[in-house]
Formats: sequence, C-alpha cells, structure tokens
Amino acid sequence: MDRPAVAVLFGGRSSEHSISSATAGGVLRAIDRDRFRVIPVGITRDGVFVLEDDDPGKFALDAERLPEVVDNGTRVLWPEGGGDRALRVRRGDGSIDELGEVDAVLPILHGVHGEDGTVQGFFDTLGIPYAGGGVLDSALCMDKHFMKIVLAAAGVPVSPSITVTRRQWDLDPERVRADAAALGEPTFVKPARAGSSVGVSKVHDASELAAALELAFAEDDKVLIETAIVGREVEVAILEGRAGARARASLPGEIVLTTREFYDFEGKYLGGDGAEVVCPADLTADEIAAIQELGVRAFEAVGGQGLARVDFFLTADGLYVNELNTMPGFTPISMFPKCWIASGVTYPELISELIDTALERAA
Repeated sequence: MDRPAVAVLFGGRSSEHSISSATAGGVLRAIDRDRFRVIPVGITRDGVFVLEDDDPGKFALDAERLPEVVDNGTRVLWPEGGGDRALRVRRGDGSIDELGEVDAVLPILHGVHGEDGTVQGFFDTLGIPYAGGGVLDSALCMDKHFMKIVLAAAGVPVSPSITVTRRQWDLDPERVRADAAALGEPTFVKPARAGSSVGVSKVHDASELAAALELAFAEDDKVLIETAIVGREVEVAILEGRAGARARASLPGEIVLTTREFYDFEGKYLGGDGAEVVCPADLTADEIAAIQELGVRAFEAVGGQGLARVDFFLTADGLYVNELNTMPGFTPISMFPKCWIASGVTYPELISELIDTALERAA
C-alpha cells in the first residue's frame, strides 16, 4: 500500500517564523516514515513557498542561531484545484519536477498568515486535506478579543480585559489610561493577534503602560490590557475526537515560575532560567477533571478542529481560561506534546494522530 504523502509546511511571514522552523525540525525527526512520505515545504519571511531540505538538524532550535527558511531558488507549485492533487517544484534553472500527489498538509505555522485561518482557507479552496484547526476556530483564537467574546458567551470564565486600538491610543491616551486603571494593578498588555508571548509585557503601574503598549503595537494595531490574575498557570492539550466522538483532553501541565514574572518567549523556547514546564501537574483528581472538562468546553465553544492548547489560571475562586492556541508550541520540549506524552501518547504517535484525523475528516 502506498504511503500517504504529507507536506510539512513551516516557516511563514509572522514574527514566530523561527519557532515554526524549529518545530519542523522536531516533526521531521519524529514523523513515522514507515507510514508517511514527507515533503518539506518552507515559507520564507517574504511569503515564498520553497522546497526545503528533509534535514531535521538544519532546523534545530539554538539560542545562538534561530532556524529559518531562506529562499533557495525553488518554487513549490500547488495543485490547481478541481480535484488535482499533484505537487510540483520549479527549480532555479526553470525546470519543473513532479513531487507526486499530496494527500494532506501538516501546517505547523504560528501566528498571522498561518495560524489565523488564512492558509486553512487556501487549502480548503484547493480541496487539500490539512491537519489542525479550520478557518473559523483558527481565526477566532488568533484574535484574543473575539476569542474572549465567544468564550464568555458560552459561559466559559475569562479574565477581565479591555481592547485598545492604535488609533484610540493616539487620539485619547487619557481615556485608555483611565480604562486600564479600572482593571487594577498589575495588568498584562499583549497583542491581540500574536503568539509565543511576543510583544507581551507585565505592567506594574501606570508609568509602564505607554512602553508596554508601544511594544505590543509593534506586533499588532489591536492590543488587550488584561487584569493580572493571581493563580497557578495550568494548561491542557486537546485533540479532536475521532469518528464523531467528543474531543479528548490530556493530563494538565503547569508553568512554574521561579524568577520570571511570566512565561515569556525565552522561557518557552530558549531554555531560559526561571520557568519550568511540569507535566503532569500536581493536582487533585477533582481539579484534573474540572480542567479537562472546561478545556473541552472551550474547544467546543470556538468550533475547535484538530487540536488546541487551552491555558488556564487556577485560583481560589475557580478556573479562568486565558487563551486557546490552535497551533501551540509543538517542539519536543513544548507543553502540548509533553502533556500527551504524560498521558501515554508518544511524540511520533501524536504527529500521526493529527495526520490521521485530517485524512479521516476528508474521507
């Protein structure tokens, strides 16, 4: 039996390009080659689709040299639709090679132009199955403002916040300051449509607000200011149910902060001191069940597809959902795979599960 051909898609135009590339290194190393034929497709920072080297070592995560997709002169030619699944590549000399039919795409893209529903819509238009979130859930969860609206409407507790646009800040900064003050101190300021903690700041008092907003506005012209909730930071990994079954939740993990004030980019990906990923978290059976149930409810509320990581604050008053991430950090040291590994699913099995779910959905 022929192995399904899977295009592993990574890189992209967002500020999380290098994290996506590092994830590709882990996936290319772990994917089951006995089951799948792999076609590595990179997207440069300029949005060019290139045929990449099938070399996991090339995309290893290194704090001294973050991996990236560079323009190597090739151009991946996607199928033309109408049932066509043939993938081709134009070489630097203009010659075109056939790569065979593609059965599914595994888009391990983070941030805008990849995790926000845009690339998902592209593959829907071409009629190519893909793993992970769909158009709607990806778009909703990429925009934290609308994600909170949907979750609150479904009765899922979320942290108090306000949304500020660049225009509002420029025209009436005192009004923004007053609205932010009503949230109390400290607060968190974060871009509405960015991930991996890029552009996020903790604001201890009003004197730090302007700098935090400028940092966030560098990533997005819409920004959230959120009440800083005091509690344990716990996360749960969700997988879409198979054959009509309800979504499944892993054992929860926890971000334990020692010297860091929050789980920032360096702590997540570069092994910085002061933050530890613990999975499974030290929780009671009742707490685990409540986190898993609320995680699945949140996934269902946004019309979740494929996978998501749901982040919570566990407080004395109960659980609050901080956010959903439809393509969470997926390096071997990231929380999502760690939670499933603690739940009895290996990293290669997890990759296969995502691809199998995509193929089953399209059958």
